[in-house]
Amino acid sequence: MIIILYFMFNAYAVSPLIGSPGEMYDLLKKAGAQRPIEGNHDGSYLTLKSNNGLIFGVIQLCSGSGTVFLDQAYWQRAIASKPSTAVRAYILGGLAWFAIPFGFSTTLGLAAAALTDNPRFPTYPNIPTSGQISSGLAAAFAAETLMGQGGAVALLIVLFMAVTSCASAELIAVSSLLTFDVYKAYIQPKATPKQLIFVSHVMICVFGLTMSIFACIWNAASIDLGWLFLVMGLLIGGAVFPCAFTILWRKQSRLGAISGCLCGLAAGLTAWLVTAKQYYGVINVETTGMNYPTLAGNLASIMTGLIVTVVISLVKPDDFDWEITRAINAMVVEGEGQDGTATRDSSTPDVSDSGEKKGVTETSAPPVTTATALPPHLAPTAQEEDSPLVLRRSFKLACISAFVLTFILDFLLPMPMFFSHYIFSKGFFTGWVVVSFIWVFASSAISCLLPIWETRASFGKLVGKIGTDYGKKGWT
Repeated sequence: MIIILYFMFNAYAVSPLIGSPGEMYDLLKKAGAQRPIEGNHDGSYLTLKSNNGLIFGVIQLCSGSGTVFLDQAYWQRAIASKPSTAVRAYILGGLAWFAIPFGFSTTLGLAAAALTDNPRFPTYPNIPTSGQISSGLAAAFAAETLMGQGGAVALLIVLFMAVTSCASAELIAVSSLLTFDVYKAYIQPKATPKQLIFVSHVMICVFGLTMSIFACIWNAASIDLGWLFLVMGLLIGGAVFPCAFTILWRKQSRLGAISGCLCGLAAGLTAWLVTAKQYYGVINVETTGMNYPTLAGNLASIMTGLIVTVVISLVKPDDFDWEITRAINAMVVEGEGQDGTATRDSSTPDVSDSGEKKGVTETSAPPVTTATALPPHLAPTAQEEDSPLVLRRSFKLACISAFVLTFILDFLLPMPMFFSHYIFSKGFFTGWVVVSFIWVFASSAISCLLPIWETRASFGKLVGKIGTDYGKKGWT
């Protein structure tokens, strides 16, 4: 967050090349006159009336839904947390994340457009190529122009931290899937904890090597990040609704879920390639990375997955018993039988739809193995679990927040300015920049200060215990 604010303050307050929102506005207005953007109203950089921007937004909704619903790292964090805690965390995390595109990316993107004609710009006197922009180099050009080598180093640090954070989460997530859902489930059901740990380490290495190989393949095939981002949604979009209905709809069947995923993938690939051929006459890396083919593929994939999984599930519906999932966190290991299965306290209460507690019997949930059951000291207690009332409140908060934020950010704010063909005035643009600064500061508080405040009691206990130990023993 410090580096993000460093870039923003430099661009809008310090840099002699820009130095203020008003100067940025004048430079963007000049750039729009010299290099108008096709599809934008009057070719302006200062408008939300952008046809290509609208297409990109729809693709972003499709691919973003896929990367969230189908990312095992998200699921692991959500399942490992209390629902009330997870809901607040994801809402605050989403608001904090928005500071990156709204503040950081917008600042460097606009700076790149404004400074293209500056002699310090890396590609001067030429403009950046579409390939360079699609590879994400616009931000690097802007950082180097504004702050020289220091700006390039600062941007590299941000990218390194983002990539390593994302990669580490995916490595752990995929390793967990391969270890417990493949190795433990099908290869070695009686694996010991030591074997599982070893396999998980091996899987991290395997997936890391796999990612490296694919990265080399994409680079050799001249496939950049922009192409991957646009195409990603059509490859995974078919599984969005089948995955969502798995936890939201008891009537979804196994056949419906699998068919929705596969049919969505097939429809997405077909629409993508057919549209590329129809519009551009040839199928290659360039044409398949254009807006219309990827838009058709994304929409076909996600909508086909929805339709197929709903239709098949309605034709032959399932009737999943949610008591099985409710009983998971109520299971407490008491010992291990001769057959290798763990026993649990049958008096552990469970919660029904009406909120009443009832005993959990052995028939209400499948047997718990030693690999899936929690050890006694990690088993959740009654104080740690959310009550039915808290669960309902968390559910309502999640639904309301998702609807309100989606409506405001995707429709209420951008759509009126899109359909009115509004071009920002200097005052409106200045206000836009001020709001982006406020958002980044709020994001910094959520990311850096809120965790410290929420753990203040723990820090107090730690300091108290250190003081007590010091008072008894003194420093040696």
